[in-house]
Amino acid sequence: MSTQGHTWARQVKKEDEEEDPLDRLISRSGCAASHYAVQECMAQHQDWRQCQPQVQAFRDCMSEQQARRWEELQRRKERGRPTTETPNRLSPENGPAETSTRRDPGKKS
Repeated sequence: MSTQGHTWARQVKKEDEEEDPLDRLISRSGCAASHYAVQECMAQHQDWRQCQPQVQAFRDCMSEQQARRWEELQRRKERGRPTTETPNRLSPENGPAETSTRRDPGKKS
């Protein structure tokens, strides 16, 4: 008896092989070491209040990284080069998020 259907082999990634998007973002930021220091402190003390120096170091690192990224985006914008990234819409220096002003095509104004 012949079997019908495809003969493709489905590739399933193991959980160990998948990288967490947050870990990938932190690694690209250059702040992974301070992030891991926060995690280690939390594992050791089980109390975030005792990890404030590590939390502050991570916060400072991420703030510096965001400022560098923002400056680079501004330089690209000034040069007229298209950017593939958009700034964080929630950061205070960007002001309020823009809203769409699209009209409803069925509605007369």
